[in-house]
Amino acid sequence: MSNIQIKRVYAEALPSDGRRVLVDRLWPRGLTKEQAAVHVWMKEIAPSHELRKWFHHDPAQFDAFKEKYKRELQQDAGKLELLKQLREWEREDILTFVYSAKDPHNNQAILLKQWIENNELDLD
Repeated sequence: MSNIQIKRVYAEALPSDGRRVLVDRLWPRGLTKEQAAVHVWMKEIAPSHELRKWFHHDPAQFDAFKEKYKRELQQDAGKLELLKQLREWEREDILTFVYSAKDPHNNQAILLKQWIENNELDLD
């Protein structure tokens, strides 16, 4: 059973969220640090600026985005280390990936959760 949850950063922070990790490259518009209530901002694990702009949260591009983002993560030793940290935290307690995208089905938080749960990124 996974300890990873996904939540939009604009939704109310709850104690049941556990450790809240913002997985966006940009700080969420209109939120203070107190309102966001994130424990860690891992902007380095987010898709690159170029990939983010290319995707532009277009659901028709999501499958291609998924492959490009996965390749970005696998080719960057620093990002792989961050993924290992996330997996470690997930094994210890509840972990909530928070994101600011409006689409709850086509975003990087969903992919990170899936890849960590299914061990699809060969982090060992």
